[in-house]
Amino acid sequence: MSNGQWYPPEWPDRIRALADGTLAVVAPKRAATVMLLRDTADGAVVHMLRRRTSMAFAGGAYAYPGGGVDPRDDRPVRWAGPSLESWADRLGTDRASAQAIVCAAVRETYEEAGVLLAGSTEDTVVGDTTGDDWEADRQALVDRELSFADFLDRRGLVLRSDLLGAWARWITPEFEPRRYDTWFFVAALPEGQRTRNASTEADRMVWIRPAEAAAGYDKGDLLMMPPTIATLRTLQPYGTAAAALAAAAARDLTPVLAEARLEGGELILSWPGHDEFTKHIPTGDPR
Repeated sequence: MSNGQWYPPEWPDRIRALADGTLAVVAPKRAATVMLLRDTADGAVVHMLRRRTSMAFAGGAYAYPGGGVDPRDDRPVRWAGPSLESWADRLGTDRASAQAIVCAAVRETYEEAGVLLAGSTEDTVVGDTTGDDWEADRQALVDRELSFADFLDRRGLVLRSDLLGAWARWITPEFEPRRYDTWFFVAALPEGQRTRNASTEADRMVWIRPAEAAAGYDKGDLLMMPPTIATLRTLQPYGTAAAALAAAAARDLTPVLAEARLEGGELILSWPGHDEFTKHIPTGDPR
C-alpha cells in the first residue's frame, strides 16, 4: 500500500535535469512554521491545515501554519524571551536573521491560525484574539498593509519568543522551483485562545494526535511532505505540550536537504537521516 508522501510527477524530469547540469538551482527563501500543541485527555494534539488542492505547491498536503519571512520582519520589534544573540546561536544565523525568522513564525501563526504568541508584558499572553478589530488587524498583516512590528506597537504588545522552541530545519530540494529554508518550532496553544482556519491557502484544519496523523499518512489517507511527517514522528514520544517544549532545546537543527545521485542505472533521491523517503527513479525515458 502506498503511503501519503507528496511526490509531484514532474520531479523525475527535474532531477534528471539537475543531474545533467541543465537545471538552474533557485536560492531558498527563509521561512518558519509552528507546530501548535495543546493537551487533551488522550495526550497532546497538534494543529494541522490541509492545503487547497488548487495550490501550485503541495496542494492537498497537510502542513502546519507557516510561511516565508517578510522583509519587514527584520525591523526592530517589541521583544521578550531569549536575546537575539541566543536565538542567533540556536538557529545558526546572524541576529537580524534570527529576529526575522522568529518574527515570521509568530506572525504566520497569527495570520493562518488566529493564534498570537504575544502579551502586554514579558510574562503575559493575550487571552482572546477574536472580534472585528482583531480581524481587521490580522487581515492588514495578510495584505502586507501593516508590518508585524507596527501591529505590536499599535496593540502595546511584546513578541513572546520564549513561548517557541526550535525543533528542526529543512531545506526544499535543489530541483524544486519554489524553495524554502524552513525552521520548525513547537509552541503550546495559549490559554483562552482558539485556532480557526484563517488561511486562504487551506480548506480544512484539524487538531490531531501526532501518532494518529502519522498512521493516516502511512495508510495513504493523509498527504504530507517529508518534513511534515518526519516532524510528526518526532513529536510522538511527548505526551504533553510542556514536555515537547522542554525537549526542544536538545533538538538537532542541522538542515536536512535532499540528495539525488546516479547509481546502478537509476537516480536515487534521498533525505539524509530519513531513509523512509528514499525514491529510486529509472534513468531511461520515463514515458
